[in-house]
Amino acid sequence: MKALLALAALAAPLFVAVPAAARAVPDDALASADRGNYVSAQPGRGRFPLVADGRAAPLVVSAGDHAGVIRVVDDLQADIAAVTGVTPAVAHDRIPGGRDPVLIGTVGKSPLIDRLVAAGKLDVRGLAGKWETTVEQVVDNPLPGVRRAFVIAGSDQRGTIYGAYDLSKRIGVSPWRFWDDVPVRHVDAVHVLPGRHTQGTPAVKYRGFFINDENPATGTWAPRYFGPGKAPGYPGGLNAAYYAKVFETMLRLRANYLWPAVWGRAFAEDDPQNHATASYYGVVMGTSHEAPMMRGIEEWNRHPAGTGEWSFRRNPDAIKAYWRDGAQRMADQKIEGVITLGMRGNGDVSLPDGDGIDLMDSIIDTQRGILRDTGLIGAPQVQTLYKEVQRYWDGGYRPPDDVTVVFCDDNWGNLRKLPDASLPARSGGYGMYYHFDYVGGGRNYKWVDTVNLTNTWEQLDLAYRSGVDRLWMVNVGDLKNEEQPTQFFLDYAWNPAAWPLSRLGEWERQYAAQNFGPALAGRIADLLGDYGHLQSRRKPELLNRRITIDPATAQISYDDQASPFSLTDYGELDRVTAEWQRLGARADRIKAAVPAAWQDAYFQLVYYQVKATANLYALRRAEFTNIRYAAQGRAATNDLADVAEARFAEDQALNAHYNTALAGGKWRDWQLQPKIGYGNVARYGPNAPWQQPEKDNVALPDEIYPYLQRIEVPAAAGMGVALDGGDPVTLPAFSPYQAQPAQYLDVYNTGTTPFAYRISPAVPWVHVTPAAGRVDKEIRAIVRVDWSRAPKGRTTVPITVTGPGGASTVVQAPIDNPVLRPRGFVEANGYVAMEADHYSRAVGDWRLLPGIGKTGNGMTPLGGAGARLEYAMTLTSTGPVKVTAVLSPRNNVRPTDGLKYAVSLDDDAPQTVNVTTATGANDTTMNRQWERNTSDNANVTTTTHAVTAAGTHTLKFWMVDPTVIVQRLIVDTGGVRYSYLGPPESRRVR
Repeated sequence: MKALLALAALAAPLFVAVPAAARAVPDDALASADRGNYVSAQPGRGRFPLVADGRAAPLVVSAGDHAGVIRVVDDLQADIAAVTGVTPAVAHDRIPGGRDPVLIGTVGKSPLIDRLVAAGKLDVRGLAGKWETTVEQVVDNPLPGVRRAFVIAGSDQRGTIYGAYDLSKRIGVSPWRFWDDVPVRHVDAVHVLPGRHTQGTPAVKYRGFFINDENPATGTWAPRYFGPGKAPGYPGGLNAAYYAKVFETMLRLRANYLWPAVWGRAFAEDDPQNHATASYYGVVMGTSHEAPMMRGIEEWNRHPAGTGEWSFRRNPDAIKAYWRDGAQRMADQKIEGVITLGMRGNGDVSLPDGDGIDLMDSIIDTQRGILRDTGLIGAPQVQTLYKEVQRYWDGGYRPPDDVTVVFCDDNWGNLRKLPDASLPARSGGYGMYYHFDYVGGGRNYKWVDTVNLTNTWEQLDLAYRSGVDRLWMVNVGDLKNEEQPTQFFLDYAWNPAAWPLSRLGEWERQYAAQNFGPALAGRIADLLGDYGHLQSRRKPELLNRRITIDPATAQISYDDQASPFSLTDYGELDRVTAEWQRLGARADRIKAAVPAAWQDAYFQLVYYQVKATANLYALRRAEFTNIRYAAQGRAATNDLADVAEARFAEDQALNAHYNTALAGGKWRDWQLQPKIGYGNVARYGPNAPWQQPEKDNVALPDEIYPYLQRIEVPAAAGMGVALDGGDPVTLPAFSPYQAQPAQYLDVYNTGTTPFAYRISPAVPWVHVTPAAGRVDKEIRAIVRVDWSRAPKGRTTVPITVTGPGGASTVVQAPIDNPVLRPRGFVEANGYVAMEADHYSRAVGDWRLLPGIGKTGNGMTPLGGAGARLEYAMTLTSTGPVKVTAVLSPRNNVRPTDGLKYAVSLDDDAPQTVNVTTATGANDTTMNRQWERNTSDNANVTTTTHAVTAAGTHTLKFWMVDPTVIVQRLIVDTGGVRYSYLGPPESRRVR
């Protein structure tokens, strides 16, 4: 995030920059950006030789340790061999002669480790009795006949596993090696630094992700790559070979908890070895918010009982038996799991039986009774307040105290509820369910990563500071495509204190270096940071939906055949498309520098999402320009259709490369996700406004929608004139202080015969370029004012456009050359727009959130008496003005009647705005107002103020609710025109 966070240059992470053929590598080239790194390529005093002189230290583990620990030693062996070319021996319980060993084991399960502890050789302070904690330490004379050993000791099974994988990561093995074909760089030697090293104890106890919305990508690819599911009649199920790779990646990322895939899939049935594989790896299993008692909802769909209804009220005996079978299976198979309680409707909907608290009490009492009967009442249990379930909580319902209450975001990365500090602490604590992927209201977003890490950091920080620390779960879709946010989510859950906002850029560089090496880490991190900022403005699936609100009735309307970005005002669609093209060009330049062995990884982790999205913006620009041109009869109409079709072909080519060429065809049929054809109700039915193009629940090949227009162009020349701003006769006002792009007019042909044109302003101090020439299809003429000659005040200048046969059109150019001496932001074109962080004075404590806004940074209050931001501005207009506050689309997470801020002009009394009631958004019913806020990624509210005199004024934004994030403020003096991002920021005179 180079443009967003100014951070010191970081040292290179271990090994990842070393050329494959390198031998002697200077120590500083292997220094790690991780401040806790404990390995080096160079020998040194007290350092332990893991690999040196072509020999590797043997890896020793006790045969009596946990199965997951014994298994991970094999992974560590393979990782060391991959990096160094030397394969260490693996021994059980005995110490091979000839080399100092690596001792790996769990306190209380490994006799080797316990002997070290008993002899006082291993310091287990901060380890014994802890959850998932590791100590890595070089120990002298650990055992008779052993001079030195490197010890990886865990407080429990996963503590030891995390220690082994931590060593793998530090020698240069990416957690994404399988999923993104990230290679390793060869080094000849690895040495462990002396001292006691630890990752600490995780701050959040259960940290995991949800494989969800997995069709068409995983659902098509995985059965082909790993083989079909094992359940008769369900070949699309995901088997143990697939989940083994998921579990391994989880543990490399220090996750411990999984909700398995649910789209027509049943984890326990799709392969009888699935649960056993989870236990073998040491992963905690759970089920999603709609699937209670350790049974996926698909199990019910395959084996409905009784009346077949998923109804506790009308089919209670069958439902109870179904739940009991799930609990008994968990007990019999000794599954380590977190049990979901409660009940929702089948298919991720609300209960058909209504929302009564008495019913929910009865459901959970029944479930808890089953858990007592099966000996599972002590197992961790959760109730997830997803969507409508939160109404129970808001209505006063409280599950048993030992049940973890899981609060949820609104599916778009905005928390809905946090613990009420006035309530007693719960022994079960609180959890969080978050989203990087979603299928549902508003519109699906599941194609590529669209996460803004600053936005995610802010919400995770808020949750953790509010006491949400028992369980964090995130919907990651297919997992692949959401690598960066998933790793950040899990790293932050492990240790929030390690990643304050000031180190977010450092984390991004470490992530890039982990996968591509330090030479390109800064450039790739900056590219991904800027990508996340641009992508978070609007999901790419929503680029053909414009949402508008009627100011008189507050009615929301959708148009799924219109660009949300303006084609006519502020050059908006051209500007945002150009931003994406520049980003794509940066991705190309970096790609040219990426070594050949890393090209596949770069394509998957960086290049595809950047280039494919940039291409999509170019497609949409051509498409919507084509539709506009067709309505005007422009001769260039069909040319734009050709451009759009070429961009569509490029999209298909990028997909084809993904599906056929990467890693020798490994990812065949992965990239099948449609993202362009949303909204075609005539073709795909009533769900088309939100659901992917599909038939019978199978995604269909993508297509351009709305459809391109082709016209018959007559031979005879015909002149048309189209103005910047879209008005038929008047250009946007000119000002020496304007921030909008230079005004223009298009002279276009409606025929195939060229014609000569001339543009003649009525005064010599208005200039047009080019003022005359020939129009084959169209020309764009830029209009400028010579302010050294323009009179003060307001005037209007006619401009005559003459075309074929002497036909002419007269357009008007309003000129505003203020008499006032301005200070601060200056009104021009009927508005003043200010980015939130460009205040002239801050009172109280505020935090700058880099890149969280659609157009820049955001500001959020941290407290202080009279906390406010002040903005100096010069207004040339008087009368009523409207002040629009563009806020991040947060929900009311506190026990108040709404999310609030206040705004005032000069010394007027502040006007308090309840954002929740002003927008009408309801994050529980997820109504149209909520869909608008989340789709547009902003809460937008307006107040009216009186300006009695032109001149310098001060706009003040006051803190009321500490969770508000202000992105920008717009003062409309009568000239603001429609645009998605709002008008460009005004010029500022200091």
